[in-house]
Amino acid sequence: MQPTSLVDLTPLLRLLALAVLVALLPLSWWWLRQRGATVQRRLAALTAITLFLTFDLIVFGAFTRLTDSGLGCPDWPGCYGEASPFGARADIHAAQTALPSGPVTAAKAWIEMLHRYLAMAVGALILVSAAVSWRARAVLPHSAWWAVLTLGWVIVQGLFGKYTVTLKLYPAVVTLHLLGAMVLLALLVLQHESFANRPLARSPAHPSRLARWVALVLGAVALQVALGGWVSTNYAVLACTGFPACNGQWWPAMDAGHGFTLLRELGRAGHGGYLPFEALVAIHMAHRLFALLAFAALVALVVRLWREPDPVARRYAQVLVGLSLWQAASGLSNVVLGWPIVAALAHSAGAAGLVGVLTSLWARSRAAAGQARPQGEPTPARTQARSAGPRTA
Repeated sequence: MQPTSLVDLTPLLRLLALAVLVALLPLSWWWLRQRGATVQRRLAALTAITLFLTFDLIVFGAFTRLTDSGLGCPDWPGCYGEASPFGARADIHAAQTALPSGPVTAAKAWIEMLHRYLAMAVGALILVSAAVSWRARAVLPHSAWWAVLTLGWVIVQGLFGKYTVTLKLYPAVVTLHLLGAMVLLALLVLQHESFANRPLARSPAHPSRLARWVALVLGAVALQVALGGWVSTNYAVLACTGFPACNGQWWPAMDAGHGFTLLRELGRAGHGGYLPFEALVAIHMAHRLFALLAFAALVALVVRLWREPDPVARRYAQVLVGLSLWQAASGLSNVVLGWPIVAALAHSAGAAGLVGVLTSLWARSRAAAGQARPQGEPTPARTQARSAGPRTA
């Protein structure tokens, strides 16, 4: 009798092979372009590529959610146990025939799997970055544990992706998946800024205070992103029609208790039964009202940056103005135009852009604050190690 395997790892191995193939494209380009560069410069370039693909992954994740493709392949990590929808054609056809308007179609399956392929490729790039960083840890401008932490966070993100599917779009898990993607983006920005070594110019405006103010604004934006994710994952975008009023009322009936019950299934109340419409209105209004506070914080930061003598700070101010207006326009378009997919994707991209730019500004202002230490202040050992490491122009 031939022995039988209790676990078939073939689909997983095929998925990993596909991820390696996808990751080889940017890795080959990176290797050819950076062959003669220092380790720090090579890592800066690799982090920039990974950062770009992570931004794309966030936007494509929004596209997956907005096209209702999150359950296009109802298992994980493959599609009906296969590495691609090609091998799952029969299962997809059967599911689509049984429920033509359901979550499983050939197009949705491909959208879902393309999102997974891109996520695995990003994970492969981060794995390479962590390995190179650890090997060159003696000359890095920051601890190699940052790269290891980023790799660990990617694994956590993979688990969020798994439970997004297996728990059938559980709103709290989907929102945490979005926030985890923003955390990953911020981690990559911090590492890239450290490699690039580009602090803001010293100025009499106390860069340490600027760093604290940027951190507060970043926190406000992160909370607004969380509220926006909660709106999207609960499909509450169209709970309010019209602007600035909601459904013709300045203060409509709201049920925040049910709306912000975190541990519940999609469309269900915490005690069972369906989620009342007033709960969706409360979710929408919370995002809309907190947007005013986040926008005011951004405006205050822009004014602060514009007063800086450093031209780089003023460029950050201009970018933040553009992103804030972008977010306001795309958010309004979602409401008044009935949630068109282009506006929704633009809103998600703008949120990721704000997180990335604010994280970059925080890193540079922190570096400027470090340069502004009094001459007699002792230098930390890690700072000495940084000064001994290679620098990029």
